[in-house]
Amino acid sequence: MIRGLPVLVLITQATCLSLCGPVSLAYAQSTAPRQVGVLLATSLPEEALPQAFRQGLVAAGYVEGRDVVIEWRSAKGAYQTLPLLAADLVQHKVDVIVIQGMPAAQAAKRATATIPIVLAVVSDPVAADLVVSLAHPGGNITGLSAMTEELSAKRLQLLKEAIPQIARITVLWNPDTSFSSRVIEQLKLAASSLSIELKFVSVQKPEEIGPAFLSAIRAHAQAVYVIEDALFFNRRMALIKLAFNARLPIVYSVKEFAQQGGLLSYGLSYADLMRRSASYVDKILKGAKPADLPIEQPTKFQLVVNLRTAKRLGITIPESILLRADEVIK
Repeated sequence: MIRGLPVLVLITQATCLSLCGPVSLAYAQSTAPRQVGVLLATSLPEEALPQAFRQGLVAAGYVEGRDVVIEWRSAKGAYQTLPLLAADLVQHKVDVIVIQGMPAAQAAKRATATIPIVLAVVSDPVAADLVVSLAHPGGNITGLSAMTEELSAKRLQLLKEAIPQIARITVLWNPDTSFSSRVIEQLKLAASSLSIELKFVSVQKPEEIGPAFLSAIRAHAQAVYVIEDALFFNRRMALIKLAFNARLPIVYSVKEFAQQGGLLSYGLSYADLMRRSASYVDKILKGAKPADLPIEQPTKFQLVVNLRTAKRLGITIPESILLRADEVIK
């Protein structure tokens, strides 16, 4: 028995090495940071909107660098670069891809059918054929619907309420953006009931923005309504300056337009959507499948009114609007 003891010890040590070694390695692998890709159509990673996603991860208990590593990719409004950026995230083998912007969503869908995709700021995923339905997305895509088309009529109603005498509005839109045509249909229906005549001017390049305003002036427009698009958002200061020089109130969907000199804005809180997208990432990293996670709709909306601009334009904003505003710039 004494003679066999070393053999027993060797066997025990060998067994421990064979079992404990892989177990320790597996444990180390399981605690390695997960890779989260963020594909941005327009924003830069350091801007408020993407940072809202980072805040959502922190609220969910994640520590960046320890639990997750964020791989940021931004097209900066150059949509033609999105396929390459999406392919790059796939090559990095990220665990999930978070999306800002419909063009980014379409590029990501073409790039992968296996990596989970979370929609953060995307208008209508069903109409765009990204998912089967909101309740049962199917495939590898889930997240949130920005529901922008449905808010278009409300924005036009608010403009009419702010300026009751308004009858002629020029609408700027980008034909290259898929949902713009659906927004136009919503606007036409609303305009008919509000006794408003709409003139639609297409803008596909930055150099076409100036001529579009000249067209609005020639048409004796009383306001400019801008359909949301990266082209317009990224050049909002130029749009606001042109509107100011033409003494035309300008209306948009996001608060930055009103905060920086537009008359009013009404739309979703995109920061809230980005924050909420982190909860989808959390569920997916814990094992949930995108096909089983219903797509949620917006719950937070923002009305911002710029009284300084209204005063410059000689417009008196009714108290009924000011009382409902989330922010009034005086």
